[in-house]
Amino acid sequence: MTMHTKPPATAAEQTLFDTFAANAAKLPGGKAVNAMRERLMNELKATGLPTRRVEAWHYTDLRTLLRNVPAEMASGEIAPVPTLIEGADRLTVVNGAHPLGDAPKGVSVTSFAERLADAAIVNLLTDHGTDDVIGRINGALVSGGAALDVAPGTKLSAPLELQVVHGSGQAHTRFPVGIGAGASGTIVERHCGTGAGFTTSVTDLVVGDGAEITWIILQAQGATDTHFGQLNLRLGADAKLMLYVVNAGGKLVRQEIRGAVEGEGADMKLRGVNLVGGEAHCDVTLVLGHNVPDTISTEIMRNVVFDRAQGVFQGQIRVAPDAQKTDAKMACNTLLLSDEADFSTKPELEIFADDVQCGHGATVADIDENHLFYLTSRGIPEARARAMLVNAFVAEIIEELEDEPVIAALEGVVTDWLEAHG
Repeated sequence: MTMHTKPPATAAEQTLFDTFAANAAKLPGGKAVNAMRERLMNELKATGLPTRRVEAWHYTDLRTLLRNVPAEMASGEIAPVPTLIEGADRLTVVNGAHPLGDAPKGVSVTSFAERLADAAIVNLLTDHGTDDVIGRINGALVSGGAALDVAPGTKLSAPLELQVVHGSGQAHTRFPVGIGAGASGTIVERHCGTGAGFTTSVTDLVVGDGAEITWIILQAQGATDTHFGQLNLRLGADAKLMLYVVNAGGKLVRQEIRGAVEGEGADMKLRGVNLVGGEAHCDVTLVLGHNVPDTISTEIMRNVVFDRAQGVFQGQIRVAPDAQKTDAKMACNTLLLSDEADFSTKPELEIFADDVQCGHGATVADIDENHLFYLTSRGIPEARARAMLVNAFVAEIIEELEDEPVIAALEGVVTDWLEAHG
């Protein structure tokens, strides 16, 4: 008889267990929330961190990659950083504490710690199945964040930056966001760290009927930070969501997008930019369900990988039996700029309807030598020419935003990163 025994806890797993034991009594929430926290942590203890054998984590062997987790919670004062876009409104969450700043007209903000006093919030903390490690860790340890509600019909006159800043240590935040029917605007979810941090952040975004929202996730953590992000989204009828994910930092990063297109006429666009260098590992995983007829989604990822870095994009589109007339397209394009760099792409389509237009594609390449020769033959130094070509590769999808201040800000992030790593 073969005996299968659970391996002993890794140093990272044990630190998470110990962190919960030391802080459970101090975390906000009533009886129902505390019971949910206990359940989530017990499930994590039972399963441990996922290995390559867990399909959703096949390219990010977390049990191996997550070697250490800081034992202490992040604390102390940290000054907010300048807004990404000049003139933007700003709300700041420092080390998981209460949100700081004034909300623009039409937007109400409450501390997520206060929301945890409501027993109904347990429905939000529930994980999304056996592979939802981010949901389990965050649900068990979340201590703060902010809940945003954008009133129906609100037109944000300036971008709103939701700035999440932390120092060394652990920080776990949550952001339930409701966009009312017919509302519109740009919201930037920006993650910044000083290094030696371990963070989880979950955003629950509901876009109401007829709303038009641009949501930008900018992850610019410190070079030694570990960041696990998750965006859970639902789109109503005729809702339009332009979602940008830009990864430009961190040592070990996973950003999950779990979405459901629930209203007819909804349109979601995902544009992603992964800038990965050194020995970093960056994983973007998407699971999107088209659940009703006449909906659209397009996903385009652009990846730039240097040095010994590793990148991952997993994209799964599910089309339900009733979701006729679905139009879903997905593309992943990668520049590998080192012989030791690696990028894994796994597109998936699960289609249970017969009147659809769905497809996917992927490319991997180095910089085109003909393009490089063209620039250098006109007196441009090779290093500068390479940077121009990489910038053009990324800028093509950033320019889809059609908002000059936002485009300039994101292009600045790309340029700064390439100057530091190119």
